[in-house]
Amino acid sequence: MPKLFSDPEAIAEDIIRDVGTNLVVGLPLGLGKANHIVNALYARAAADRAINLTFFSALTLEKPRPSSLLERRFIGPVIDRLFGGYPDLAYAGALHAGELPPNIEVIEFFFLAGKWLHVPFAQERYISANYTHASSYLLTRGLNVVTQLVAKRVVDGVTRYSLSCNTDTTLDILRARGQGRASFKLIGQVNSELPFMPGAGDLRGDEFSAVLDSPATDFPLFAPPAEPVSDTKYAIGLHAAGLVPDGGTLQIGIGQVGDALAQGLIVRHHDNAQFHAIMKRLAPGAAPAESAPFARGLYGVSEMLIEAFLGLIEAGILKREVDGVTLHGAFFLGPKSFYRALREMPAEQLARIQMMPVSFTNQLHGDEDAKRRARVGARFVNTAMMATLMGAAISDGLEDGQVVSGVGGQYNFVAQAFALEGARSVLALEATRQAGRKTLSNIRWNYGHQTIPRHLRDVFVTEYGVADVRGKSDAETIAAMLAVTDSRFQDELAGIAKDAGKLPKSFEIPRSHRENFPERIAQALKPARDAGLLPSFPFGSDFTEVEQRLIPALQLLREAQRTPLLLPGLLWQGMRHPPDASNRECLARLGLDRPTTFAERAYRALVNAALARSGAG
Repeated sequence: MPKLFSDPEAIAEDIIRDVGTNLVVGLPLGLGKANHIVNALYARAAADRAINLTFFSALTLEKPRPSSLLERRFIGPVIDRLFGGYPDLAYAGALHAGELPPNIEVIEFFFLAGKWLHVPFAQERYISANYTHASSYLLTRGLNVVTQLVAKRVVDGVTRYSLSCNTDTTLDILRARGQGRASFKLIGQVNSELPFMPGAGDLRGDEFSAVLDSPATDFPLFAPPAEPVSDTKYAIGLHAAGLVPDGGTLQIGIGQVGDALAQGLIVRHHDNAQFHAIMKRLAPGAAPAESAPFARGLYGVSEMLIEAFLGLIEAGILKREVDGVTLHGAFFLGPKSFYRALREMPAEQLARIQMMPVSFTNQLHGDEDAKRRARVGARFVNTAMMATLMGAAISDGLEDGQVVSGVGGQYNFVAQAFALEGARSVLALEATRQAGRKTLSNIRWNYGHQTIPRHLRDVFVTEYGVADVRGKSDAETIAAMLAVTDSRFQDELAGIAKDAGKLPKSFEIPRSHRENFPERIAQALKPARDAGLLPSFPFGSDFTEVEQRLIPALQLLREAQRTPLLLPGLLWQGMRHPPDASNRECLARLGLDRPTTFAERAYRALVNAALARSGAG
C-alpha cells in the first residue's frame, strides 16, 4: 500500500529521497494537478540548486487577473466565490515574472489559450505535440515521477483511488510501466470534490508509491464558470447541429461552440418544427443535411468531457451504447455544477460514462476493428482561429511562431475523420475578429502558420453556414469558403484568388451569400432567443442573476471602446436618464450606486446606458 502523508513538504522530501535529485515530473493536463505537492517540490528545488527539477505538463490553470476598474469590481467577487480556495501554482507565477530558478524547467505541450503569448521562457520550451504523442515524449525525457489529484473510496475496508478527471496520459504511461518500458513513482493527492469515476482509472492503492491525504490540503476544484453563448456561437452551433446524423458518434472540442452545438441538438430533438424554422431564417434556401429527431441516439467519444454532454444525456440524445457505455472521455474540466452532477449521479448512470486513456479516444490504433464498429457516422467538431480560402486551418499559433494554445487532439480527430467510413471533421470558426478598433476576417487568402494542412480540408462552419470542401478542387473550395465569409471581405478575397489564377475571372458570389452580416444573424436568431430556445447559459451558470444581467452590458462597453462615436453617446445617455430599480441593483453590484469620484460617476453613466441598450436593465 502507498505511504500516506498529511504534509506536502514531507511527501516532497520522501520523493527526493526515493527518486534522487534529478526529478522529471509529469503533471496531468488541466484539473488533475496535485497543486500542494507540485508547490512543495518547487519550493524544495528553489531552495536547493543541487536539485534539478523538470515539470512536463499542459494547460496550467490560473485564476483570472482583471485589469480595469469595472473588470476588478465585476470579476473580483466571482474569483473569490469560485476560486478563493484554489492554491496557485508557484511555477506559473515565477514564469510570468521571469524569475524561474535556473535548476527548474517547465515544459508544456498545450497552453491555456493566449495565456503565454510573449512569455519567452514558456514559448521557448513549448513542445508541439499531438495529444496522443505526449506520453511517449514524457517517457523519452526520463519521466520518474507522476503527481496527480485523485478521488478516494473505501469499500469493505479497502482503499481505492480514481484518476477521475485525467485518465488521458496517465493510463497510457501506467501501461508502459506495466510492460517494463517505464519506471516512475505515481504520487496521489486526495481531493474530496473530485468525482470518483469508475472504469480503467479506478486503481488499487498499490499502484501508488505515496498519497497526500489531509483536510489541510483539500481545496475547491478549479471551476471556470460557463460563458454566455453569443449569437455568433449559436449560429455556428446550429449549423453544426444540422450535420450530426441520428445513430452517429459525436466528439466536441473546448469552447462555447460545444454548448451551442449541444443546445442546437436539443432543440432539434425536442422541438423539431422550431429547429427547422430557425434554420430557415439562419440559412434561407440551404436546408440542413441532418434535421430529424434522434430515435437511435448518439454515442460520445471525446478527449474532453464537458457539461454539454450531460445535457445531451438528460435530453435523451446521447443514448446509443457501445459495450454498455454511452460516453467515453479522457479528461474533464468545467463549472462547479458539472463536478457536483458527476459526484451525485446514480452509480448505474455513471457507469455509462467511462474515462479512458487518450490513446483510446483520439485514435483508432489498438482494437481498431471494435472502434470502427462503434464510431459510425462520426462527427468530430473542433474550433479553429482562422482558415484559408483553400482549406487550411490555423488553430494553435501565429505566423511569427508565438503559440496561442496547442495542437492537442485536433489533428487526431481530423485523421480519424478521414480513416473512418462516413466520418467528417467539422472545424468551426467565427467569420471575423476584432483587432483594436478594426474588424478582420478570420478567413484569409493564406497565412504563415497552419495546424491542419489544406490536403486534409473537410468541413468548415462559420455563423454564415457550412462549407463542405472535402475532395473539392481549389476553385470549388475557394467558392465554398467565400460563401461563409463575412460579406465585408468577400470581394477583396475573391479578387486575390482571381489574380492568383485560382478562381475564374467570371466567378460571382451568389446573391444568397451576399448578406453575410452580423445584424442578419442576430435578426434570424431573435425569435428563438425571445422564446427561450437559445438561452445565454443553456446548461446553467455560476453567475448570479444580477451578474448575468451585467455581462451583456459590460460586453457592449468593451465593444464601444473600439467605436469612437459610441462611447460618448453612451455616456450622454447614461447621464440624462437616471437608473431604474433594476439598473440600481446592477450598479450596486459594481459599487457604483454611490459614486464619489469623477471616474466612478462616468462609469455609472456608461453602465447605466449599456444596461438599457443591452436590454438587461
